[in-house]
Amino acid sequence: MTTSENWDDLAAVTALSDGVRRSAYQAVADGGPEPVGRDEVADTLGVGRTLAAFHLDKLVDAGLLEVSYARRTGRSGPGAGRPAKLYRVVPWEHSVSVPPRAYRDAAELLAEAVDRSGADQVLYEVAREQGRREPASDPAAALAERGYSPVAGEDRIELRNCPFHRLAEQFPPLICGMNLALVDGMVAGSGWTARMDPAPGRCCVILCKNKSD
Repeated sequence: MTTSENWDDLAAVTALSDGVRRSAYQAVADGGPEPVGRDEVADTLGVGRTLAAFHLDKLVDAGLLEVSYARRTGRSGPGAGRPAKLYRVVPWEHSVSVPPRAYRDAAELLAEAVDRSGADQVLYEVAREQGRREPASDPAAALAERGYSPVAGEDRIELRNCPFHRLAEQFPPLICGMNLALVDGMVAGSGWTARMDPAPGRCCVILCKNKSD
């Protein structure tokens, strides 16, 4: 990461120091891949629409959210009204270290070395062992702490964020397999099973409730 990129990331993270702005970001993040409107954020935060819009646009300026426009009524043509301004979390991450460190570069080099050497099974074994060192009696809570942004249903937990997103884009089979092994180790014995279920806008791993439970 160059110095200028590090300062850009620092500016983005600093934008979240305001409590209302941080809550606005979380409200949009909770929407997953679906864009969220100003009124929804205002209702979630219990603030006025103008204040919600102010903080949302500040998050856009900081590079944390992106904007799209759509008519949410489903109508089109004359009389359909103006398209609503919608917000969604950007698909890339921000990380900061002061002074700058190159941990991400090291991770990319290590992933490429494992990929080239064919040591993927060793990586999966290590990941599963690491997961078992962090047993999760409450999988949703444990995965939330690791940054997966889980959304729990009755018999399914979807993970809206992949903590390894950038590496997974570069080395999909390797990193997704590692991710599956790690989560599988974490939830062993909890009544949940980790499975691959790739879909746009979320982690490729989901949890399914064991049928016998």
